[in-house]
Amino acid sequence: CSTGEEAYSLAIMLREALDELKPKGNLQIQIFATDLDKDAIEKARQGVFPSNISADVSAARLKRFFTKEEHGYRVRKEIRELVIFAPQNLILEPPFTKLDILSCRNLLIYLTTEVQKKLIPLFHYSLNPGGILFQGSAETIGDFARLFTPLVGKSRIFQRKESVLRPEQIVFPSSFTAGPPFISEAR
Repeated sequence: CSTGEEAYSLAIMLREALDELKPKGNLQIQIFATDLDKDAIEKARQGVFPSNISADVSAARLKRFFTKEEHGYRVRKEIRELVIFAPQNLILEPPFTKLDILSCRNLLIYLTTEVQKKLIPLFHYSLNPGGILFQGSAETIGDFARLFTPLVGKSRIFQRKESVLRPEQIVFPSSFTAGPPFISEAR
């Protein structure tokens, strides 16, 4: 989740959708935003962004969801409370489960092909039936078309298929092995 921009953007969009649709019942939004970098997590929890976010965030959203401060804008408490930030290493720690949406954008491009092939089935396992996977524009589900249906053209948004995975097809993080997980840069 880096420093929280995407997590807060999702929280704002979901809040707006609920306000507009006014669904019956008690629907609640809970976003779990994780990152390996503990400093990024701490910055994200603060919810403070520089004044130049006004170039990307509409005046109406700034007014409704942010408070102007001396050095920029702070996400209002009602939105900050929708997001739980926590450090997590996807490669070493158990996954969250029973998720409706899993946004894993621009992470897989930094991982080896071997680790990517282990994570995609794990993402399928983590999602509820019909759940949605968001990926970055340079990422792919690889050879796992049996697990996900692409939605909306080439947008890198996928819906979980009801595919039967045998336990041996899911590699949990505690059993990830073999070499460094990250692609090393050429020197």
